[in-house]
Amino acid sequence: MMRKQRIASFFMLLILLVSYKQLFAIPVSLELALLVDVSRSVDASEYAQQKNGYVNAFKDPVIQDAIASFAAIGGIAVTYIEWSGANQQSVSVGWTQITNAASANAFADAIDNVDRAFGLGGGTAPGSAIQFVTPKFSDNGFEGNRWVIDVSSDGIRNTGTQASVARDHFLDLETVGEGLTKTINGLPIDNTDLGFLGLADWFQDNIVGGPNAFLIAADGGFDSFSDAVKTKIGREISEPPTSVVFEPTSLSLILIGLIGFYFVAYQPGRIRVQA
Repeated sequence: MMRKQRIASFFMLLILLVSYKQLFAIPVSLELALLVDVSRSVDASEYAQQKNGYVNAFKDPVIQDAIASFAAIGGIAVTYIEWSGANQQSVSVGWTQITNAASANAFADAIDNVDRAFGLGGGTAPGSAIQFVTPKFSDNGFEGNRWVIDVSSDGIRNTGTQASVARDHFLDLETVGEGLTKTINGLPIDNTDLGFLGLADWFQDNIVGGPNAFLIAADGGFDSFSDAVKTKIGREISEPPTSVVFEPTSLSLILIGLIGFYFVAYQPGRIRVQA
């Protein structure tokens, strides 16, 4: 009987731990994952332009003011991930809470200090990058009412998971909060030298999806990337938040776990387990 009580205690503790993570995560308005293409088609100069675009965006006073407007509800949480081939994804800057100009500047500096992942890169697998980041929203220590993936690339998929499959999996993912929205936005970087004249259309068909999803193209290639990414991130941050309501099942799990653990741990005499 003691063995069965211990097993019951273990599962009740497990319920409590899962519920604890859901309730005690840091609340934010937005959880934003920046997925940055560092594949072979992006040369050293273009990589620098791309990275500087993100740095400049988070140092922009307009974007900093937009972030600060959500400070009362926790601001935003952002991560910066570089990706290339099917098995080439690197969390270059982990999930970071940003609430004001100082924390935005610190995040920008962290991006600025990143060394390029994967050397000169490999293939182009945006679907694998989306697949890589999807579970990280549920285990990042933050609880936002919007999950947004921001994909920038100068090419179409040529390896890895089908982008549309990864997109649909992310959008169909069951989540804890009612009212939580999931969106993937695209930033195709025109690179006519490589022949990707239909890149924006490919992004629209295979990457972009979810409520209020949009695409902003860097039509001038990497030379116009900084302005494009600033506009894009500004729009993602400024979208009005919705409220998140925890499902009754989550709160019920906590209550059941607390009551059950109390009886198992402190009142063993009241437990009757059939052999």
